[in-house]
Amino acid sequence: MLSTLATGLTIDGYGPVCDNAGGIAEMCEGEGPDFVDANTRTLTDKLDSLGNTTAATGKGFAIGSAVLTSLGLIVSYIRAAGLTTAVDIQIPEVLVGILIGAMLPYLFGALTMLSVGKSAQSIVVEVRRQFRMAPELKSDNMADRSAQIKGSDGNMYPDYEACVSIATNSAIREMLL
Repeated sequence: MLSTLATGLTIDGYGPVCDNAGGIAEMCEGEGPDFVDANTRTLTDKLDSLGNTTAATGKGFAIGSAVLTSLGLIVSYIRAAGLTTAVDIQIPEVLVGILIGAMLPYLFGALTMLSVGKSAQSIVVEVRRQFRMAPELKSDNMADRSAQIKGSDGNMYPDYEACVSIATNSAIREMLL
């Protein structure tokens, strides 16, 4: 646990510094020699996003160490008090099973979010393709929105079937992991 302490402390310290740099640059925007230019704000925005990432990583380190510490305290208490339990968490395999079992809901939640992101991106690509093919799709005065891409009247209409097909196929494909 102590081997990651320096990394964890560095990560925890980096995020707020970058965040403060972005805030100071934002407050100093303006005209003249006493103000920062637009390029400075662009650079501090990149640093700010990196700072947010490192803050999240630091929180992960903190949570992981807190879990291991609490499990160590529980095992020590059970041994010191001479307690017996139905599930013996002093057995390494049981302890690993508890940790993996506690992690599974978060894993499946993350996989679901990634799948939705992939599906949404595919639909965005299809909608952009349709807008490139028929810029008139962006107007609000289309007579019939239920027709396919090329109507019998010669006008272009959205291809809803393509988007529904993408969503359906993506959902089936992503359910298979």
